[in-house]
Amino acid sequence: MEWTGEALLIGVRRHGESSVIAEAMVAGRGRHMGLVRGGRSRRLSAVLQPGNTIQLTWRARLEDQLGQFTVELLQARAAQLIDDRTRLYTSQLICDHLRLLPERDPHDRLLGMALNLLDHAPDGAALARFELAILDDLGYGLDLTTCAVTGTSGDLTHVSPKSGRAVSRAAAQPYLDRLLPLPSFLAGRGNAAPSDIAAAFRLTGHFLQDHVWGPRELTPSPTRDILIGMLSRDHDV
Repeated sequence: MEWTGEALLIGVRRHGESSVIAEAMVAGRGRHMGLVRGGRSRRLSAVLQPGNTIQLTWRARLEDQLGQFTVELLQARAAQLIDDRTRLYTSQLICDHLRLLPERDPHDRLLGMALNLLDHAPDGAALARFELAILDDLGYGLDLTTCAVTGTSGDLTHVSPKSGRAVSRAAAQPYLDRLLPLPSFLAGRGNAAPSDIAAAFRLTGHFLQDHVWGPRELTPSPTRDILIGMLSRDHDV
């Protein structure tokens, strides 16, 4: 069996003395892994850097086998990422999130969002929306369209930490100490202020911990908290 596709490289781990197992998000095919023979050579090491866009050819005798990749560099981002710590941490977090997805299940919307984040200046609002999209594609999407109590769609200011549903300002008043603030930009209103960015990541982080990291016994990357601090301070209102 064989196919060729364009992909975002999201991870590499050593295999044997000279090879690696590469992990990539492939357009139309989702998260896919394959063996790259000689992947630790100087020539291929420069290609096999997370954040680079590559063309992959996958070959295997059977569909459910690991298979082998041959790779060709299409867009090098690694050098630019290394020169900018905020972009580097953004790339690392994006790759960490994409590795949460089930293998060989297409998620082209997320791939497009990831590439857009990598190719533009770091954007806290866009990254928070990416985390919301990750939750949605994993089956834990939040309902931020109407109030869980009144059914109205206006003045949504909080989110229930249990149901993941929005709550309006009036309905939230008796329960403010139990609810999570909903930044207005996530509800489709206005631009994101620095405090909104921090609140958005607290919101997404709560549900990632409850539904993904916790059940899988995963520890969130420490760079996430550092990155949130950077983006909350530097965001242009």
